[in-house]
Amino acid sequence: AALDRAQEQCGPVDILVNSAGAARRVPPDELTPGAWHDAMQAKYFTYIHMLDPVVKRMGARGTGAIVNVVGAGGKVATPTHLSGGAANAALMLVSAGMAAAYGRKGVRVNAVNPGLTLTERLKEGMAADARLQGIDAEEAMKRATERMPLGRIARPEEIADAVVWLASARASYITGAILAMDGAVTPMVV
Repeated sequence: AALDRAQEQCGPVDILVNSAGAARRVPPDELTPGAWHDAMQAKYFTYIHMLDPVVKRMGARGTGAIVNVVGAGGKVATPTHLSGGAANAALMLVSAGMAAAYGRKGVRVNAVNPGLTLTERLKEGMAADARLQGIDAEEAMKRATERMPLGRIARPEEIADAVVWLASARASYITGAILAMDGAVTPMVV
């Protein structure tokens, strides 16, 4: 219904960017079954509810680009991001699968996997890490920054630049890609 109204006012959707911070970061002993459900609802199903009708309409028109901002937590399990990481892992699979399913219909689907990024949400994550390690949030942030091979944490505009590029015609032959943007914290060949 909301998609129909938007298309009536603005025309068909050519580019879809799904981006949501989603699951709260908590130490594992604070997780509950409800928290796992909440994580999937907040991120996975939020993306799916938009992706499903849009990708089908793009496929019917023969063109479109979708970029899902997922998160590095779907690649590597961390104690304070288990429920959110599960949602991220599922979204990576969806992104790759939809790319294969809709490529012949002219739709490209990619994902960007940011690692630590200087946002308000990072503060919540640092607070959870601090509780788990028995340190203060400032020390948790210092340690996290020291672990970064580039010596710093990503800026939101760096993530946005990658998303814009993947959605653009300049990336017209890229689909099914999961772009790591964690500053080589998890150097992997996959």
